[in-house]
Amino acid sequence: MIRLRFAVILGMLVASLPAQAAQCGGDFRTFVTSISREAAAQGISQGVIDAALGGVTQDQGVLAFDRRQRGTFKKSFEDYVATRVGPGRIKTGLAMMQRHASLLSRIEREFGVPPQILVAIWGLETDFGAGDMGKLPVFRVLATMAHDCRRTDLFQGELLAALKIVQRGDLGLRDMIGAYAGEIGQTQFLPSSYIKYGVDYDGNGHVDLRHSVPDVLASTANLLKTNGWRAGGGYDEGSANFEAMREWNRAVVYRKTIAYFADRLAQGH
Repeated sequence: MIRLRFAVILGMLVASLPAQAAQCGGDFRTFVTSISREAAAQGISQGVIDAALGGVTQDQGVLAFDRRQRGTFKKSFEDYVATRVGPGRIKTGLAMMQRHASLLSRIEREFGVPPQILVAIWGLETDFGAGDMGKLPVFRVLATMAHDCRRTDLFQGELLAALKIVQRGDLGLRDMIGAYAGEIGQTQFLPSSYIKYGVDYDGNGHVDLRHSVPDVLASTANLLKTNGWRAGGGYDEGSANFEAMREWNRAVVYRKTIAYFADRLAQGH
């Protein structure tokens, strides 16, 4: 799902922009020095800054991938859903619904988002945490994209948010591994969304969207609730809840796929 999702992420970035953006382009190390000063001004410790950005390098592969993204969601719904929701994924999704029934019920009571929607998103993004969460160092990806002048303010915001994740102790540097836009964890949160919507639902003092299933599912529900999800409402195209899922993914075909998968899970087959 990582490669498919990247094409619309650029349109949904909602990071808080730095008060004074570092100058993009030019010498990469000069840029890193500038964004490091901005991070320090926002309260990030020098130790975290040095550990995350001290030896960071540009990733030309990330830039090449970004430049060739075109038309990912141009398939019809029928063609797209056939590649995303098959018998194996439905079977595993039903097993996850049963395994985490108590947790999902608690989350629904608190956030109003039904289990089948959360499990559908979880399955589509990373095969319920067992699939590909990305293999790229988040700080290398985000520093590369922030240095590139096409969307520097947006990615500078994501880079600063990623530093805050480490500063808060939610994830260590070794766990800051993600996809081509810096998405992290089992439901692929951008760093700014991690900060904004992340919930410590297992009560251990940290929001861990890589390893903690309670945190993953509750944070996903919190994102939807915060963006207008209505408890007890439907989620077909045209509904308020279908629109609330726009914060998750703006592509209509992807949101229709979430709804279709969720319906299959709710029906039990």
